[in-house]
Amino acid sequence: MLTVHGDIRSGNCLKVKWMLDALGRDYQWVEVDIMSGGSRTPEFLLRNPFGQVPTLTLEDGRTLAQSNAILLHLVEGTAWIPADAWERAKMLEWLFWEQYSHEPYVAVARFQRVYAGKTAADVEPRLLERGHAALARMETALAGSDWLAGGQAATVADLALVAYTRVADEGGFDLSAYPNVRGWITRVEKAFGIK
Repeated sequence: MLTVHGDIRSGNCLKVKWMLDALGRDYQWVEVDIMSGGSRTPEFLLRNPFGQVPTLTLEDGRTLAQSNAILLHLVEGTAWIPADAWERAKMLEWLFWEQYSHEPYVAVARFQRVYAGKTAADVEPRLLERGHAALARMETALAGSDWLAGGQAATVADLALVAYTRVADEGGFDLSAYPNVRGWITRVEKAFGIK
């Protein structure tokens, strides 16, 4: 059976859980308390030398880290990866963008509020500025398409980006200015069965 070591409050961990659920895969969830150093123990570091969650352990004992790498492994050969080369490249473009231009701002602002207990006034202004820029980029892309990769169906990129976008308000981002993003969140939740 697959095993996921993760923190249920983490969007990066939830996207792996949601994908496994959408695929109907059996798995065991092992909760890791990252705030008390659970991902830095010698035992955990043997499983994942990056010291981060999520970590996927395959049935044969091999392990894989980094949420988007895990997602791509899980969906190999499924409809969640477009068959068309251009649409697949656009999906990858959004996956790479998520880790560089979205997650470092939207997720980190949320981390400061949810995990570190900072007040809204104490969140770094740069995070909010860049997070809003990321949300605006998504808003523009979604003005002409239901899905980020531009195809006719959701891809794994939509799942990857919805994880922190749907809870962006917890980091201090008001999504009322992003109607296309809000509509997309609803579509992605429906497509992947996210509750």
